[in-house]
Amino acid sequence: MITPTEVRMPEVSPGPALRGRVVFVLIMQCLVVLLCVGITTAIAVTVQERSIRESTLDRVLDVSESLADLDQVRIGVQEPCAAATAQLQPLADIVARSSGVDYVVITDAAGIRITHPIAAERGRPVSTDPSDVLAGKSFVGTETGTLGPTLRAKVPVRDGSEVVGTVSVGVLESEIAASFDRAVAGLLPWVVGSVVVGCLVSAALTSLVRRRVRRLEEQGLELASQRRVAAALRDQAHEFHTRLHVIRGLVAEDDPRAALEYIGGIVPVMTDAADARGIDDPRARAILDATAAGLGARGGELVVREGSAVERGTIGDDDLLILSNLCRNAAEAAASRVDVLLVADADRVHLEVGDDGPGIPSDQVARVFDRGVSSRGEERGVGLDLVRRAVGARGGSIEVGVAPAGGALFTVDAPVTAPAGSRA
Repeated sequence: MITPTEVRMPEVSPGPALRGRVVFVLIMQCLVVLLCVGITTAIAVTVQERSIRESTLDRVLDVSESLADLDQVRIGVQEPCAAATAQLQPLADIVARSSGVDYVVITDAAGIRITHPIAAERGRPVSTDPSDVLAGKSFVGTETGTLGPTLRAKVPVRDGSEVVGTVSVGVLESEIAASFDRAVAGLLPWVVGSVVVGCLVSAALTSLVRRRVRRLEEQGLELASQRRVAAALRDQAHEFHTRLHVIRGLVAEDDPRAALEYIGGIVPVMTDAADARGIDDPRARAILDATAAGLGARGGELVVREGSAVERGTIGDDDLLILSNLCRNAAEAAASRVDVLLVADADRVHLEVGDDGPGIPSDQVARVFDRGVSSRGEERGVGLDLVRRAVGARGGSIEVGVAPAGGALFTVDAPVTAPAGSRA
């Protein structure tokens, strides 16, 4: 059963334009996320590289200065080379391992290596110019030595004011690059996670926007449909009023024949076209006659079922509106036949209108009373909405079923309303 209060808006599918805009917005948001994450990652990578290099510089400088200040180093560099190497090489090895540097080279005042990670290089002159350091200046930077390019710190070893040797501590550039690669590898999961989260959030926001835009477009389409229906109704009302004025004028001039001929030119009228036995209300009979005339014009018929009973003055304008719209709807859907059962007493009105048309698909039954829902054009779908409103206003009900002839069957049960001007 479809009660009059069940109103469902027509479903409106989002058009290609809406889907295109949604995809465009999503792509733009993802691009913004990628751009922001990319810029942030580039800055983070640059900062990380600088931090690794600065921390390495601080480390090699601290280690070299600490060694240069040791009495063991200051005394050792002034001894013969072999004795100095035997004394200082173990110290250099321990310091290199504990501080994480690649080499510790200690020289005497002539620039001869006392310690070196490669034994063959001990006792030989250093491969880079030591003159500035031996002159008392410290050096921090990248040079290429026997082990390759290294970030190193060189400081003088002093005995009082005299420079008696040098200490050089370095880390290979390849090791710095490896540390940087490890740092970047640790950063990558966060970068990928940020991109994924950003895109997911963008997709969620786009979905919210899409639903909002879709609702607005549906409302716009519904409003446009209502405006078209309203415009069509205004045109029909204007035309109807004009024809009523013409009919009133002809009746006022006491010319009923001309009035009937005028009406006959507007709609096909067949006197007593419907065998409306038991229906004693002239207005109801007129509606049934008009429906029968329309069907007869295309070879069909309207059958008033046995058991119909309506006395004059028992139905009102709302009942006539319901009867008219259901009959017209059935006549338009019917192949050749419409069946009507109309019973009205002092309390209730019972109406059944069926046809032999294709019927209503089960998935469309719930929407047939929605305004604008019709298989016969954009400006149709008004009559059943009016029926729903009229029945609902009276607390009645409507059922949609299958007629004996195979088409749709509409059944209305509603309380009687006093017909305007029909009761004293």
